Amino acid sequence: MKNKIQNEYNIENLFCSRARAKIIKTLALNNELNISKIIKNTKLNHSNVVNHLNFLKKINFIQEKNFGRIRIYRYKEENIKAHCVKKLIELIENIY
Repeated sequence: MKNKIQNEYNIENLFCSRARAKIIKTLALNNELNISKIIKNTKLNHSNVVNHLNFLKKINFIQEKNFGRIRIYRYKEENIKAHCVKKLIELIENIY
């Protein structure tokens, strides 16, 4: 099981699509958002966002917090790999 998660946690799978990259960037720069804000910021459809968020939860990049019917997705900066990706995004965004 650990080997399977490690295989999913490589850079190719993390950034396998523009949609996932948009979601990672949006959460990394905003720290916490609900799904409506993620959809609005990324201009992606609901089911696509949900699928990518589930993957990011599985690899411990984000945390889902439930407040009744409201779900907040938080970027997990305490995860060293997530932290490094956020720093990379910030660096690239500040260059251009």
